[in-house]
Amino acid sequence: MSSALPIGIFDSGIGGLTVANAIRKILPNEQIIYFGDTAHMPYGDKSPEAIKFYSLKIAKFLLDKNCKLILIACNTASAHAYHELLHFLGDRIPILNVIDPVVDFMVQSGTHKKIGVIGTKSTIRSDIYAKKFKEADPSLDVSSLATPLLAPMIEEGFFNNNISKTVINSYLSSPKLKKIDSLILACTHYPLIKPEISAYYNGKVDIINTAEIVADHLKERLKGLKLLNEEPAKRHQFFVSDYTPSFAKSTRLFFGEKIHLSYKPIWD
Repeated sequence: MSSALPIGIFDSGIGGLTVANAIRKILPNEQIIYFGDTAHMPYGDKSPEAIKFYSLKIAKFLLDKNCKLILIACNTASAHAYHELLHFLGDRIPILNVIDPVVDFMVQSGTHKKIGVIGTKSTIRSDIYAKKFKEADPSLDVSSLATPLLAPMIEEGFFNNNISKTVINSYLSSPKLKKIDSLILACTHYPLIKPEISAYYNGKVDIINTAEIVADHLKERLKGLKLLNEEPAKRHQFFVSDYTPSFAKSTRLFFGEKIHLSYKPIWD
């Protein structure tokens, strides 16, 4: 397999662009092909069966695009569809999720004992983080809280204002997150409100930047597979299953610059 082939990244919408942005910065020579399933967003309130179906269809699209690796840039899809995609792809190309690298990083750091997790209803309902932390280190105390209003709030541009502060503070004041020493932002939208979350805790809680952790893990994985591209990257490609001007406008917030979205109705 050629190292010059692209990396496939997908998410339930455009939130995964925060992960794509981190990858672009850490791996500037890699071409990205991104697919946002905006026709079915958010995945957080979908059934596990629906999430598996959508994820398999998207993986097939990225496979047809000749990607050398697929990254599930969505916590909900990582929780519910990773093993199905692993089986579907077999030994054709590697697949990564956004949960395992974060768990490994936290365990290896050895500095966190009471860990909080916030994410969509579906991610939290799966209890995936607590299960994985228990397998890796049973001594860790993990508390998870569903925060379903945050992703749509961010997509509508409501952050760094009184509305977002009220919603964020209401969630973070939950007894479930009492006395945590670190907080995992288990949704790819949440890096955009990390400053507000940090302000709430006033530096007393370590807010985990999952996008950077995943990007670093991807780099090491590509090195190990001898698939790290050393040549200048080709132009990135961004696809969505439903196009609206608001999606296009929001991409600058998530990716850090204006990008061109191509409409790709893979469900037809």
